[in-house]
Amino acid sequence: MRPRLLTLLVSSLFLAAVSTAQEVNLLSLGEGAIPVTVPPNSSGWPGVNVLDDAPSSGWASERGRLTNNVFVLELLGTATLTAFEFDTAEIDEDGYGAKDVTVEVSSAASAGFQKVLQATLQDRKNAQRFPASAKVAGRFVRLTIANNHGGADHTELMGFRGFGARPPATSVPDLSGTYDTDYHAFHLRQQGAALTGCYEFQEGVFDGTVEGRVTKLTWTESAGKGPAVFVFAPDARSFRGYYWSETDKGRAVDGEWSGKRVTDQVGSCPHWAGSVSGELRKDLAATGRARLYGILFDTDSARLRGESLPTLDEVVRLLGAEAAWKLTIEGHTDSTGTLAHNQTLSEQRASSVKAYLVSKGVAAERLSSAGFGQSKPVADNATELGRAQNRRVELVRR
Repeated sequence: MRPRLLTLLVSSLFLAAVSTAQEVNLLSLGEGAIPVTVPPNSSGWPGVNVLDDAPSSGWASERGRLTNNVFVLELLGTATLTAFEFDTAEIDEDGYGAKDVTVEVSSAASAGFQKVLQATLQDRKNAQRFPASAKVAGRFVRLTIANNHGGADHTELMGFRGFGARPPATSVPDLSGTYDTDYHAFHLRQQGAALTGCYEFQEGVFDGTVEGRVTKLTWTESAGKGPAVFVFAPDARSFRGYYWSETDKGRAVDGEWSGKRVTDQVGSCPHWAGSVSGELRKDLAATGRARLYGILFDTDSARLRGESLPTLDEVVRLLGAEAAWKLTIEGHTDSTGTLAHNQTLSEQRASSVKAYLVSKGVAAERLSSAGFGQSKPVADNATELGRAQNRRVELVRR
C-alpha cells in the first residue's frame, strides 16, 4: 500500500470564534442538505451541483425543457432561512441563466409549502442575494425556476444558497457496521466522534468526523484521494453520500456514494487496521505524522466535548502500545475569524488535548503541543468541506 499522509482530519476541531447563532449556508452538502427531487438534467449537469458550494459547477435542464423546473431540497433539520443567493455567472451561453424564481418552505416534502421569495435573477452574475419575504420554519425547500433569459436550448443555475442559523446537532445511533452501497461494501467503525473504515477497491479507506447525522470524511485510495460527505438517516440504517476527487474547490460533485446497513458487524479489509488507534499507529510509523479526526470542542472554547473522549482514549491506547514514542500535538484552524484569535485558540486546544492525555496516564514529558492557527491549510477555505479539512489536530513523532 502506498504510504498515506493520513493524518486523521478533524471535521470540527478548532472552530473559529463564531456564535452558534451565526448564519451559514444551510443549503450546502457540507451542512447536510440533500436533493429530494431534481428536474431532468443534461449529461454532466446534475441537480445536486447547485448545493456544492462551487459557482463554476451547476445544473442545466434537459435540452428544450426551459420552463417550470422544480427542485425540492431537504435541510438537515428544521430551520428558518432569512436570505438566499443564486449564481449564474458561469452559465454556458448568454440567455441560459435562470430568470424568474420562486422559493417556498415546508415541514413536509410534498405539501404545505409557503412562499418566502419571488425574485428575478440577472443572466450572468454570482452571489445575487435576496432577503426572505417571510420567516417560515421548515425542513424542505422548493425552488421553482419559471423560465430563462431567452436561451433556446437549456435553463441553467450554477449555485443556490439559503442562509440561517445552524440547527442543533441531533444524536443518532452508533454508525458502525457494513453498508451495501453503489460502490462496493463499506465497512465503517465509529469511535466517539471519529469514523474510520474501508472498502475493497484500490485499498480504499475512510477517516472523518461525525457531527450528528453528518460525517465529513477523507477517502484515500492507492491512486488518489478526496473529500466526501455522508448524511445518515435518523436511525443510522442508511446514508446519502457525495464525493469529490482531490478537492471540492470549483469542482462538480464526482459521484454519489449511498448505502444501506446490512449488518452491525463492521467487517474488515486486508489493508485497513480496523480502528482509530490502528490507523494512527500505521501512519505514524510510515510517515511520522497523522491527522486526528473526531476531536470536538465547545464553540470558541478549548473545552473538549464528551464525544471526543473515546477518540482521545484511542491515542492513549496507542501510546501505551508504543512506549518509546514521543508526540507533538499540533493545532490548526480554518480562516474564519482573525489571525490572532485563531492562533491563540489553536494553541489552547492543542494544550487541552495534551492535558487530557496526561490525565489518562501518559507521561507529560512524552508530549508537547503547538498551535499554528490558519497558517498551514491543507484545503481551500472557500467551501465547508475545505474548512473542515483545515480544522484539525495533527500528531507528529519526535
